[in-house]
Amino acid sequence: MQLEGKRIIVTGAAQGMGATCVRAYVREGAAVAAIDVKDELGQQTASDATSTGPGTASYLHADVSDRAQVNAAFDEAVHRLGGLDVLVNVAGVQRARPAETFTDEDLDFLLGINLRGTVLTNQAAFSSMRDNRSGTILNFGSDAGLTAMPGLAAYSATKGAVMAWTRTIAAEWGPLGIRANSVIPAIQTPMTTSGASERDDIYSSVPLGGKLGDPELDFAPVMVFLAGDGARFITGQALAVNGGLGMVR
Repeated sequence: MQLEGKRIIVTGAAQGMGATCVRAYVREGAAVAAIDVKDELGQQTASDATSTGPGTASYLHADVSDRAQVNAAFDEAVHRLGGLDVLVNVAGVQRARPAETFTDEDLDFLLGINLRGTVLTNQAAFSSMRDNRSGTILNFGSDAGLTAMPGLAAYSATKGAVMAWTRTIAAEWGPLGIRANSVIPAIQTPMTTSGASERDDIYSSVPLGGKLGDPELDFAPVMVFLAGDGARFITGQALAVNGGLGMVR
């Protein structure tokens, strides 16, 4: 087991890549706190993962855009886990619009969850990791934050900001033993399925197979590695798990 004894928080854990991370980490022996706002799905994800073991997962409700909810959920998670080694901040949302039509509500929604949620969850994890002088933070960027994807201007802006934030905290918090990286995924999820018709041309351009990656085969093993000790000297990076959709350098 690669993650035996690791204490991990996963946000956006109810479905998609978050649920994939919960299952993968529990399979590798970790204790996981799964956070989401979709309570029924989140509880089921945690319960199913625990039933197969050998690690464990429990569920907590929190809206990552709300500081009070984030701080309360993280306090409870750290109490349950007995500390915190890894934060995997998967929670994210997407809306497609022509650039000139994004409304204030669209911007509040996208910025609140994608960017503010990243900042708040990272800050909440910081105190536990600082006290231990070790920790791993994995945030989620996007190819949309690196290259032009028409229709996704506001989403792209949030993801570009997430990757910039992550590079900076890697530099600031590295001396405290905390490493931070961005994951850039092109993986099949409920979010990509819901927008598939608008972006089939993008997904078909993936060099490895002309399609999005498989969550369990292509994504989970990378997330296990990044959460583990084998990645202990990797920080401040944007790591693409995208079949070559975008070439990061």
